[in-house]
Amino acid sequence: MNLSFRQLKAFTLVAQLGNFTRASERMHITQAGLSVMMGELEKQLGTRLFDRTTRAVALTPAGTRFLPAALAALEQLEAAAAELADFGQQQRQTLRLAASPMVSSSLLPMVFGSFRKTHPQVDIQLVDCALPRVHTLVESGEVDFGMGFFLENKRGVDRLLLYSFHLMRLAPPSAPASSCTNDNAAVPWSALQDAAMISLPADNLIQQLVDAHLPKPEQPAAPGRSFSHVDTIIAMVAAGMGTAVLPTFATQACRRYEVRTNVLTHPEVTLGLYRITKRGRPLPPFLEAFTATMVEVLPQLAQPRKPSRDS
Repeated sequence: MNLSFRQLKAFTLVAQLGNFTRASERMHITQAGLSVMMGELEKQLGTRLFDRTTRAVALTPAGTRFLPAALAALEQLEAAAAELADFGQQQRQTLRLAASPMVSSSLLPMVFGSFRKTHPQVDIQLVDCALPRVHTLVESGEVDFGMGFFLENKRGVDRLLLYSFHLMRLAPPSAPASSCTNDNAAVPWSALQDAAMISLPADNLIQQLVDAHLPKPEQPAAPGRSFSHVDTIIAMVAAGMGTAVLPTFATQACRRYEVRTNVLTHPEVTLGLYRITKRGRPLPPFLEAFTATMVEVLPQLAQPRKPSRDS
């Protein structure tokens, strides 16, 4: 048996209206088409549902028994359809994002706040996880897009550059003038020669980029300190525990501490922040608007601190 929603709807209309003509008008089909539909329904059920005369249409005993079941089935189907429509609307107003903890804590709060002002109806669901996991979630379709410092373009995803951050030196405020210029002035990588370094973990891709450009010490260096969180590194620098190299997206966090920041040059090294999406999958609604907000906000995160009068 293969009863359709349309057959059930037609049957209940004929039963309620007692007239094929009016029922066909409500269904937006011809009377002949409605008659064929009812004939097919009766054939599937193996019984007549209507007694028809030239003046009226009445339910047979079988039709009378079938009517409550047909009405209940229609009610359930219509309720389910409405629920799915609401769910679909909710899905269309939700963006699912995966990003590394560093990106989540240092970059996204300001972006989220700016986007909410213009799109308060959109709910952004954030998963903060390790960078390889971000790629996995995007490729599996569990999230709509990912953000991170993806140094390589991997298969299965499309990569869009959002902004390129420079690498900068962080030095404690008590550093001697001979070893630390004023805030905002560029310094060469050679200024880090023999500096006591505070770093990210060795397996961090950003730290690997930094290590590739650090000058080799003239004497064996003492073991450095390593921390996973940017705020911890900045606080340690502020406490005079050493020097660090971070992307300029940490400039905003540095403003909470008395830390000197200087873009590194000779060479200038940049780090690209990328958006990744699953290749071949249609972009969800609001993603382009969110991306535009990121492109607008990200440069603000890298603006240097204004030098103090005492510098």
